[in-house]
Amino acid sequence: MGNYYLAVDIGASSGRHILGAVENGKIVLEEIHRFENGMVKKDGHRCWDTEHLFREIKAGIKKCKEIGKIPVSMGIDTWAVDYVLLDENDKVLGNTYGYRDSRMDGMDEEVYKIIPEKDLYARTGIQKQMFNTIYQLMAHKVQEPELLGRAKTFLMLPDYFQFLLTGSKVSEYTNATSGQLVSPVTKQWDMELIGMLGYPEDIFLPLSMPGTVVGKFSEEVEKEVGFSCEVVLPATHDTASAVMAVPTQSDECLYISSGTWSLMGVENKEAICSIESMEKNFTNEGGYEYRFRYLKNIMGLWMIQSVRHELNDVYSFAQLCDMAEEAKDFPSRVDVNDNCFMAPENMTEAIKEYCRNTNRQVPESIGELSAVIYQSLAESYAETVKEIEALTGVHYPAINIVGGGSNAVYLNNLTAEKSGRTVYAGPGEGTAIGNLMAQMIKAGEFAGLKEARASVFESFGVKTYKAQ
Repeated sequence: MGNYYLAVDIGASSGRHILGAVENGKIVLEEIHRFENGMVKKDGHRCWDTEHLFREIKAGIKKCKEIGKIPVSMGIDTWAVDYVLLDENDKVLGNTYGYRDSRMDGMDEEVYKIIPEKDLYARTGIQKQMFNTIYQLMAHKVQEPELLGRAKTFLMLPDYFQFLLTGSKVSEYTNATSGQLVSPVTKQWDMELIGMLGYPEDIFLPLSMPGTVVGKFSEEVEKEVGFSCEVVLPATHDTASAVMAVPTQSDECLYISSGTWSLMGVENKEAICSIESMEKNFTNEGGYEYRFRYLKNIMGLWMIQSVRHELNDVYSFAQLCDMAEEAKDFPSRVDVNDNCFMAPENMTEAIKEYCRNTNRQVPESIGELSAVIYQSLAESYAETVKEIEALTGVHYPAINIVGGGSNAVYLNNLTAEKSGRTVYAGPGEGTAIGNLMAQMIKAGEFAGLKEARASVFESFGVKTYKAQ
């Protein structure tokens, strides 16, 4: 076996450490550590426990030493938009808020007093989501101005964890773009916009591309984990990494990065910042090699995950799919992107209440609930295909699904059926693979993205679902 590379992939509900290597042109994976994650209630807010996450990051790195597989490099990716503010001593100021916290309520109107929504979209190309960094910072400005005033450094969460490992502060491009404060023209922070909003301009660091070396482990970390290696920026936004792992050689490629969220879109060379694009709520997030990920955020598997938790996790997702198929004739549908499904106290009741309020038949059994979720999700995908084709003027004959949701056979069949497109599903660990790809390309294992994607197709079992 040649060199090892380590991907630390942290999602909103769990994290994993995956070692990768290239063997006979194929990428080989080995999961060595997995841990739980989730927002915690603190001072009445939904927050991240960054100390817990950093302990788990180091625990997984130690496993490399224990099994005798020392990586030449590693990188960390997480979800988007969340951040820390550091003081002059590099200590975190206040809480590290999670994107499902309610503190952003009304912050969109505060932003639009300064710059109208349509002008903001024309300037950034980023869809409105109430949890975007731009609104979170407005919450800081309005609710905790003294903390924002004391801030010396702004770091997105993966940048913060990589700083804790190395002592080097580097801000990565793909994650930064998701926050609605980056120019799609300069591909750097829009300092004029940041100044207009009254956020301190000097806390933002220049943006660096995936493949940039952050540094080696600090002496303290090296002593704790038993070795040192280079930390290399992957596409630190988990969706940007997942899109890297889409196993296609075609530019006409639709993808869904399917997990807690479903991110559905295409890759473009230029951002589409038209009013029509804004009205359909599409976004132009940054990608590897400055490819724009033109996509829409769809609620994804969050709803079925929540229902499963409310049933004390006694059913597997496969069992829920089976029950949904048995109840496939249940007629009700919901708008999966409705705000009432964002963070309800009880997802089961939220679905029932939505159906009551819209005069739809209320699901009672677990199968009926599951059918409502999966059918509604597939119909949302099908509608999004039509919107993408109208906005880009391109016909897309296939949908590539990567991430954990690619294993949902029932949903894949529904997606093919309702969209009329061929569905290619896999790999399941899309985000971790994309993280590894950025490191491997930087190290010369692959000549570039096209060669790396070809290896992904050969390395992992990609399944095909035909529209009936």
